[in-house]
Amino acid sequence: QWPSLCRRAEQDNSLIRDRVEAIVERVRTEGDGALYSLAKQIDGVELASLAVSADEFMQAEQRVSDEVKAAIEVAARNIETFHRAQLPGGVDLQTQEGVRCVQRAVAIRRVGLYIPGGTAPLFSTVLMLALPARIAGCGKVILCTPTNREGRVAAEVLYAARRCGVEQVFKVGGAQAVAAMAYGTESVPKVDKIFGPGNRYVTLAKQIVAAENTSIDMPAGPSEVMVMADESADAAFVAADMLSQAEHGRDSQTIVVCSSRPIAEAVAKEVERQRALLSREEYVAESLANSRAVVFDSREQMIAFAEEYAAEHLIISMRDAWDVAEQISSAGSIFIGNYSPESAGDYASGTNHTLPTSGWAHSCSGVNIDSFMRKMTIQELSVEGLKALAPTIEAMAEAEGLEAHAAAVRIRIEKC
Repeated sequence: QWPSLCRRAEQDNSLIRDRVEAIVERVRTEGDGALYSLAKQIDGVELASLAVSADEFMQAEQRVSDEVKAAIEVAARNIETFHRAQLPGGVDLQTQEGVRCVQRAVAIRRVGLYIPGGTAPLFSTVLMLALPARIAGCGKVILCTPTNREGRVAAEVLYAARRCGVEQVFKVGGAQAVAAMAYGTESVPKVDKIFGPGNRYVTLAKQIVAAENTSIDMPAGPSEVMVMADESADAAFVAADMLSQAEHGRDSQTIVVCSSRPIAEAVAKEVERQRALLSREEYVAESLANSRAVVFDSREQMIAFAEEYAAEHLIISMRDAWDVAEQISSAGSIFIGNYSPESAGDYASGTNHTLPTSGWAHSCSGVNIDSFMRKMTIQELSVEGLKALAPTIEAMAEAEGLEAHAAAVRIRIEKC
């Protein structure tokens, strides 16, 4: 039964592929003209300018409450602290006498951040992407985000962008924003890598441009959480974590893995009680249709199933939770114990909330400082080093039938 229990909500992109490909191609060929036209056609907004002005930044700052500003500051400090600690050290050594090999981390020059608008403008994602980009030393950081019906970007998004040092924000959403950052337009600069979550149109557009000339952060699908719960778990806490994930969207998924049936039943009862109190209950109801509670006979089976599922968020509400976590290698981010809600990682603990979904945690990391950097190698051989390594290089090159490779060594040795 495990394959069916691990199945996520089905996403059939064949129905939207032609539309997304047409949007991407139109932006590539028509530039700003396509962006203005698509804003009117898709979002019903007539824009006077694509770029957010200095006045709009100033007005946004005035509209954000002091309480939210203070919260952004605390979250930003924690995110900066954790990500700055991730800065990589270099490698500089001799693999053998006279052969020096160096690895150096360098920042990606130009990055583009996509921040969804939709039902809930995710200004927290600005912090999660823009702060690591700045810490890594990316030379140019731009941000694209959709507007509301009045052509205005959410004030919290603009305030967070300015707090993180992002000076260029563009009023572009959806697949067209991804295309604009991938190819560049008269207003939107071309970038080397695109970050950020989005709906199916955004995700598919990222996959399309990634096949050509622009890197993306990771494959992304609907958000998800798994909670592992034994007798030490609080059913009300578990239900609250499931509902906090479910309200992300109609295709979000929540799984609770329990050590007994009474725990599963207590959680289900709490879910029903708490969901009735939520304003986004309609989203939650559809999301819960993709969700399930699973009971296992042993701790070992619970761990094995969590490994198989590879959750974006994994909450371990069990005795000896750190011991359980040591046995998990496939998860986007792990939350230990009854007092570590997923909300903490989503907003302010310091870890990044841009994480692999749909089982990609088997092979992909969440966004971290390395996501904004690339590793470059350098080597230098002295005359003595080349002489010592020459027989090895020539033998391998000749065995592969690459005579010019061998000759490139031989010609140097002959002149030494």
